[in-house]
Amino acid sequence: MLLHLSLKDFVIVKELSLDLSTGLTVLTGETGAGKSILIDALQLILGGRADSGVIREGAKQTDLTAIFEVNDEVFAHLRDFALTTEDDLLEKTAIIRRVIDRNGRSRSWINGVAVTASQVKEIAAQLLDIHGQNAQQSLLKTSGQLALLDAYGGYGKELAETKVAFATWQDAQKRLSQAKEDAKKLSDEADRLAWIHEELSQINPQKGEWEELNAEHKRLGNAHDILEALDAAKSELSENDESALSLLGQHTEQLQSLSQYDEKLGEIANQLSEAQAILEDAVRELERYSDRTDLDESRFEEVDERVSLYFNAARKFHTLPEALFEKYEETGQKLKALQQNLDLEALEKEEEKARQTFMQAAKGLSKKRRQAAKTLSVAVTDAMQMLSMTGGRFEASLNECEPYSLGVEKCEFLVAGHTGVAARALSKVASGGELSRISLAISVITSKSTPVDTLIFDEVDAGIGGAVADVVGKLLKKLSFERQVMCVTHLPQVACYGKNHLKVQKSQEDDTTVSRLRELNDDQRVEELARMLAGADITEKARANARELIENARAYKG
Repeated sequence: MLLHLSLKDFVIVKELSLDLSTGLTVLTGETGAGKSILIDALQLILGGRADSGVIREGAKQTDLTAIFEVNDEVFAHLRDFALTTEDDLLEKTAIIRRVIDRNGRSRSWINGVAVTASQVKEIAAQLLDIHGQNAQQSLLKTSGQLALLDAYGGYGKELAETKVAFATWQDAQKRLSQAKEDAKKLSDEADRLAWIHEELSQINPQKGEWEELNAEHKRLGNAHDILEALDAAKSELSENDESALSLLGQHTEQLQSLSQYDEKLGEIANQLSEAQAILEDAVRELERYSDRTDLDESRFEEVDERVSLYFNAARKFHTLPEALFEKYEETGQKLKALQQNLDLEALEKEEEKARQTFMQAAKGLSKKRRQAAKTLSVAVTDAMQMLSMTGGRFEASLNECEPYSLGVEKCEFLVAGHTGVAARALSKVASGGELSRISLAISVITSKSTPVDTLIFDEVDAGIGGAVADVVGKLLKKLSFERQVMCVTHLPQVACYGKNHLKVQKSQEDDTTVSRLRELNDDQRVEELARMLAGADITEKARANARELIENARAYKG
């Protein structure tokens, strides 16, 4: 629900701060006073396109803010966008601000976080719907008619499934068509990959094998030098009469015996003793290593041959030895995919399966559409009777067409203006006044199905009057029992049904036109409705009529 709206330096509004409440709020004022400025401001706040022309003359920028109370679904969406926190659970509000400067630069924030226009629009779609006179234009297009029917039907899940199924079918068709066109090229590529894969399979490279082979090859290739070095080290360190260990032992004992004359010699003897222990450990490690190491020439030849295979294959396929396993795997996967694409029979079966899945989804969607079309047709037809189109008939007609992403039918709105005539396309038979009334009926009826909490009607009552206007007021008030509704109107028969009444006034200040808005009390409402009834010359009779309109509207309980 829209809680607050503030505008600064917007068109002819210098500054405005407006609190809004539940129920039906009507906006009235003289022609040209700027009744639709609030609607324009909301459209901009919620991501509409703008330029510096919306900035009030003499100002540097325009600053627009709207505060919404949001439901759980919208709050979860805000949380997903990191535009609110769990600390905001109690308030559950969305504060949307937009600033536009003289250079045409525009910036937007939601709850103080800078956001993109697309993010604002995504959130805005869940906050409010605006029904204006331009909505009649979309009513005349079959694409708009189908979109309206689908929104009214509330079968978004089935529609989404149909879109996905159609995309899958199209992808299968594309792959089949591509395979047929490129059969020769794919076959040649498959032969090339098969040859590479066959050559590599003879080597059968394994993951990590090259690293292990390389290390073993180096070790075996230098085994003779390693063994010689081991023998020399053991001989010099421990086996000769004058080995390092023997000499260390002798000098350690000698210094130890002399330590009785100088304690310092004892410390040195201890250090030599520690060195002797370390050297003994090293000698034992050398012996263990020597026991495990032998010169296996047959194993070296085997490893050397395997290494040569890796090197030869790497040169042949212009890669590194360590990359052969990855190339082997990749070639196998590509070959498998190509072989599948070359299997036209399998692709044809896959395409047919995808087609059947789509047709099944489209069939379920069509069933839902027919139900929604029937319900919408009855509801709008009933509304037409109340809107001085007695005997008129509305029909949401579904016509079969070639399969596409939205199913297997198009929608066309047909209307018969009175009894005894055949229903024809809305764009061909409806006059301006009839189109306004039908548009209003459809807007009100379909709005009941929308999940948003705020609905705005911008002069959708244009072209009607009298008793029909009273019906329009009743429809809007009835709708306001479940939603917050705002309506810009020039008809007193509609304005009298408002729970809240706002008046827009235009005046001159310092040679500048300024628009202001104020909330009317009961007496002021009477004066405003009397002005709307009688014009500039307000009579007591007009005031009496205004009071009667207000009293009758308050008595209406829907």
